[in-house]
Amino acid sequence: MSEQSSEIILAQEQGVTMRDAGRKKEIEAEFGFDETEGTLVLTNRRLVFVCTNEKEEDMPGENLLDPTSRISLVYSDVEDMNEIPQEPPNVFVPIASISLVEGHKEGIGRPSLEIAWSDAGGKHGVVFTQELKKHGGKNLNDWARTIENIREGKQKLVAIPPTPSSDTLEGKIVHVLSDMQEKGVFAIEEAMESEFKVELDPDQVQAACDKLASQGLLRRYPDASGDVFYRKASALGEDSL
Repeated sequence: MSEQSSEIILAQEQGVTMRDAGRKKEIEAEFGFDETEGTLVLTNRRLVFVCTNEKEEDMPGENLLDPTSRISLVYSDVEDMNEIPQEPPNVFVPIASISLVEGHKEGIGRPSLEIAWSDAGGKHGVVFTQELKKHGGKNLNDWARTIENIREGKQKLVAIPPTPSSDTLEGKIVHVLSDMQEKGVFAIEEAMESEFKVELDPDQVQAACDKLASQGLLRRYPDASGDVFYRKASALGEDSL
């Protein structure tokens, strides 16, 4: 299929809160009014906020003075766009309908993405805020330029090789990385052992991940600590979010 005839997931951000852009930030920050948590998904056609079938995961916090601090990340797993319930509270925004898109990253504030659009129900405006700030790579505010480029027909997409059969180790790895989040070898191994009820060796998993990266199915991210993280490759290529 061509890029125009098929919908392609380009990026996902988990642990995102959505609020009405019309409410004052200070009030919401103090009282938590009208905030919903979930996963924000960008495709070549739509921006979709998914907040059904949510999961919760404890993650290391951002307080450098307290290494034991934790943050609760609420998200929804998204692998197949056709499996997302098409009714509220999920939000579907066609890229072509977006009239305003701005990325915000102010001081110590969390990265956010503000959009406005119109549909049969009238005009809408929301702000999506990233709960867990990344210390490397792109954050939610960086989505604005990509969305503008998609809307204007300027964003180039690259072809991703076919996914290996789910019967293979490589296919299972791609499956557990379908959320497009970075994971280390041990996290990938644990996810596969939990879902597929298999026992794996970390070296075996890393070798398979490196093979997939060489084929263009995964992206490989060496860490300063010496660890290596992997993420499912995006059709955005070098513009990957």
